[in-house]
Amino acid sequence: MVCRKRMFDGKKVPKTLSFDAPKDSNLASYQEQTKRLSISGVQLKYSLRLEGKELVMTEKGGHYILKPIPPTVYLKETSQAPGNEHLTMQIAEQAFRIKTAYNAVIYFKDGAPAYITRRFDAKAGGSKYLQEDMAQLSGRSRLTDGENFKYNSTIEAIGKLVRRYVAAAEPALETLFRVVLFNYLMSNGDAHLKNFSLLQSDAGDYGLAPAYDLMSTILHMPGETDVALDLYHGDQDGPVHSKFGFLGQAEFRILAEKLGLVPKRTERILSEMLMQEHKVINMIEHSFLSDDTKKTYQENFLGKLRRMGMTGK
Repeated sequence: MVCRKRMFDGKKVPKTLSFDAPKDSNLASYQEQTKRLSISGVQLKYSLRLEGKELVMTEKGGHYILKPIPPTVYLKETSQAPGNEHLTMQIAEQAFRIKTAYNAVIYFKDGAPAYITRRFDAKAGGSKYLQEDMAQLSGRSRLTDGENFKYNSTIEAIGKLVRRYVAAAEPALETLFRVVLFNYLMSNGDAHLKNFSLLQSDAGDYGLAPAYDLMSTILHMPGETDVALDLYHGDQDGPVHSKFGFLGQAEFRILAEKLGLVPKRTERILSEMLMQEHKVINMIEHSFLSDDTKKTYQENFLGKLRRMGMTGK
């Protein structure tokens, strides 16, 4: 009921779409209907709108983003991607109190699962709230910084952009810190500049956009680095990383200081976020993931918790 209200304003939208998942036989039709869609990322994404109680694909005016199972052969466990992103987004909101884009798992007519999320930048009348990601705000693009422009920065630098553009900077920076720590705990190694955004409100001011594109990427790319962006320049020389070769609580405390967080608030956030083991494990167990993937997800999470318990002393 809560999901239906958030996603579809209370409408009883079927859990199954009226069309099949994209495949060789219908991919041209998909591309034709969504040829004007411009959403960053390499995963297939399609724009949907709600007509009555039915979700249909659309070129423009979409209020939803649909992500089917990735078709690439370069990723592991691609069939688990929709459940992975849904679970990770739900954990962020329910266990770690991080505001996220509304989301759900939905099914194509042929039974294939997909991840669906409601666009937070879309207004009811068809216009949009102004949204700018951190790559745009920092002036980085392929033209200026090459193919890896999304990874050419630090979380500390994002914090400076938040202070520059957000009037209520302190709570926004705390949220940023929460999201960054969450990504580390959940093994999301692809949280780059375009996965952090500012969103303009009806009043015209800016704040952090709800978290989006959260998933445990290590499930699909086992050799991926722990973080897409350095926490700050020199984080590899931190007390834990210099001794054990990975980030620990000490480096996140240094990041909090560089972001300007009040020490008492840093302690509270760390305490809260590192004490959610049982709730996270319970959510993993009740997720859409396969049993084997649930086990791997849990092992990765517990491994990160152990790392955060190391002091480097």
